Amino acid sequence: MTKIKGKNDGPGGRNEHYDIGNRKNVPRRIAVAEVKRGEHPDAHVVKVNGREYVRDNPDRSKDDNVNRGK
Repeated sequence: MTKIKGKNDGPGGRNEHYDIGNRKNVPRRIAVAEVKRGEHPDAHVVKVNGREYVRDNPDRSKDDNVNRGK
């Protein structure tokens, strides 16, 4: 399982980039495309105000959430 962490680097704290494993500052559109292709089975895509974002699948842990620092 590859860890995905949001950067909260957009207006209002939106995730415009993600750190995915050892890859840093992956643009949102690329991260979303990878999740849609099934490359990150522990994540899904949500649409908020017309924009798509990566989110972790629900579980009991907060330590692995995309926005774990929030």
